[in-house]
Amino acid sequence: MRNVALKLGCTLIEDAFAEAFPMVFSRLIVTALDDHWLQAAVREMTGYSSSVIACDLECGVEEWLTPDRTPDGRPGASLLAFGFSAKSLEAAIPNRAGQCIMTCPTTALYDGLPMASRRIALGKHLRYFGDGFQKAKRLGGRRFWRVPVMDGEFIVDDRAGIESGVGGGNILIQAVGLHEALHAARRAICVLDSLPGVITPFPGGVARSGSKVGSRYPKLKASTADAYCPTLRGRTETRIAERAECVLEIVIDGQNEATVGHAMRVAAIAAAGDGVVALSAGNYGGKLGKFHFHLHELLRSS
Repeated sequence: MRNVALKLGCTLIEDAFAEAFPMVFSRLIVTALDDHWLQAAVREMTGYSSSVIACDLECGVEEWLTPDRTPDGRPGASLLAFGFSAKSLEAAIPNRAGQCIMTCPTTALYDGLPMASRRIALGKHLRYFGDGFQKAKRLGGRRFWRVPVMDGEFIVDDRAGIESGVGGGNILIQAVGLHEALHAARRAICVLDSLPGVITPFPGGVARSGSKVGSRYPKLKASTADAYCPTLRGRTETRIAERAECVLEIVIDGQNEATVGHAMRVAAIAAAGDGVVALSAGNYGGKLGKFHFHLHELLRSS
């Protein structure tokens, strides 16, 4: 039974919680000659990285960096890449960096967590593309590789730091129609884009294909969240609020529990409004993820 005690304007805040998971992440700083090539590299690096259900990692832009905030004084972007283990990141990050960053004209790639105690190989792997012509350089206690490429040299940190993080914070936007849901989602994403320490890895920050654990097909680890599919009302046990005809999910990965909780809070406040019947959150009964973000607690915290 839904708790109707809390509202943001005309939007009901359901007494629900998001269930999130421990993950590890790296922060990567990509730079390039100008914004055109920077955005080209970032698009490639963050492509096909929405969910570790099927992707090798979850990756997105944390923030765009002005030249005064980058290691080489050029335009840059801070990317966060999440996985379930250091081993998975050590496989995925160098592979993506080699295919998506090193191939892009004028780019360089730096470790954004230089003080992290846990580290994975980055340039240590990519240097071999230099076929013996690569050179190592030490600067400020860090080791870099200069890999010869056809527009000059690709500069890359030897290693990248990793830290513990949180993946899978979320809010579910239930609206009277598609346009209202999309407008609400874009309001929330606009706010989240300004927050350091978090990413929203799905396309445009939004997932329409929310999932549940398991499937009637044994080979699938996840399948459609039928309880939130409007077309399945009457065929399954629905959790969609009355009058809601469209549900969109915003998934949030962050550097720690506090960061994800704050991001969920500001996203919910931004999303609430006319045409948004209810805001909820997705969980698996609390049995899978150790982090539980209760919407009522978050929104009553200040």
